[in-house]
Amino acid sequence: MLHVPILRAGRSYRSLDLVRLPDVRTGRIVAEVSQANRGLIARDLLDAPRRARSLRSRQASELAGVCAKAASLFAGADLPVDEDTTHSPDDYLRHLSATTGMPLSLCRANMEKIRFVLERMEEILAGWTRGLNPSILDAGWGLDGGRRVSYRACAEALGAVLPNNSPGVHSLWIPAFALKYPLVLKPGRQEPWTPLRVVRALMAAGAPDEAFSFYPCDHAGAVEILLRCGRSMLFGDAGTLGAWKEDPRVQLHGPGWSKVILGEDEAPRWQDHLDLMVSSIADNGGRSCLNASGVWTPSHGLQIGRALAGRLAAIDARPLADPQARIAAFPDPAQARRLSEHIDRLLQTPGARDLTAEVRGPQRIVEVDGCTFLRPTLIWCEDSEHPLASCEYLFPYAAVVEVPRERMLQRLGPTLVATALTHDQEFRRELLECGDIDRLNLGPIPTSRISWDQPHEGNLFEHLYRQRAVQTDDAA
Repeated sequence: MLHVPILRAGRSYRSLDLVRLPDVRTGRIVAEVSQANRGLIARDLLDAPRRARSLRSRQASELAGVCAKAASLFAGADLPVDEDTTHSPDDYLRHLSATTGMPLSLCRANMEKIRFVLERMEEILAGWTRGLNPSILDAGWGLDGGRRVSYRACAEALGAVLPNNSPGVHSLWIPAFALKYPLVLKPGRQEPWTPLRVVRALMAAGAPDEAFSFYPCDHAGAVEILLRCGRSMLFGDAGTLGAWKEDPRVQLHGPGWSKVILGEDEAPRWQDHLDLMVSSIADNGGRSCLNASGVWTPSHGLQIGRALAGRLAAIDARPLADPQARIAAFPDPAQARRLSEHIDRLLQTPGARDLTAEVRGPQRIVEVDGCTFLRPTLIWCEDSEHPLASCEYLFPYAAVVEVPRERMLQRLGPTLVATALTHDQEFRRELLECGDIDRLNLGPIPTSRISWDQPHEGNLFEHLYRQRAVQTDDAA
């Protein structure tokens, strides 16, 4: 039986408390995962200051080089799972698909995202730090464009409570290592594979083992990480994030409510943008916070909705090994049923229609090759206040909402990514000033396309480092 260990400062540890991971298709047990208890995590983190000092004695350029070397190892090498077992890249992809329900084709695409981030670490950090010379982090201060600047680390480790929804999300915490932060990782229950493989690749590339702690654990263990690490990242739904909303030590990553927005000038030409809208909704199986869950337009809403419904309804559930598979299965079939029933209940509120059901019939839940899927769903909302206009789910789902241009931004609500299709310079200015939009694409750029050198739900560098004033005498 394959065993996924705890890593305590890079050293494998087997717990008596084990969780079994089943294959979503057959129920066959794929692996046993050791579980860390809250006391073990608390005890290990007492040594965090020493580990931070050790990692920060390394040059930042050296750590970026380690990441670049780890890129090819992550994508192409056999890497340890436990002390006596290894994963080839195909083993990793096979187990990742089996326990998460993500098709192999999407697993490979996400693997490439992570490889890209590791390989381009210097470029990514240059974007996040606005071109700061990394040697300034080594010395603690230096000259940046002729100005004397200084940055200090805000904590001794970065904790990360990680999700199951998409492997590519792990690219968001990896740069912390290059920024001299030891990592304390709590993987998602069904997805220990990617964070463990990233860590093993970095260690094989020359990173100090003690810079990495990997704690599969329950809710209490996750809370311990968030409380004891001076800086953390927390991934989850709105309910999970709510308790930490006021804690500045925790950077929150939750639902995106991303949207495609058409201006009055482009709404009549909506057919030119149909491919972009489908891509924004359905890329990566619709499982990312970057996926559009709304298409907002001042006109032609029902026409847009019907066209999108036809395109989305054609996306079929397929076996996970099918190269054409585009949507993921739900590891828990009961969760899929609950989500579908929730949508149907909200559809009873007047003012919304399931246009995909009008194309293919009402069956949203399907079973293929032993897996349970939710088929892509497109809702037409006559009013932006309808509850289905602001929903987001772990499958391709979106609502088309028709809103007058002068009221659109007032009703927009929190929006991680907005793709704005307009040449109206006044509307563009209003979009740039809109405080509800976190990332703004001006022009035909899918919401799902990432510019890795741009911040994502907050700048990780600014979360980890604080700029301070420093003065020195001339001799220094």
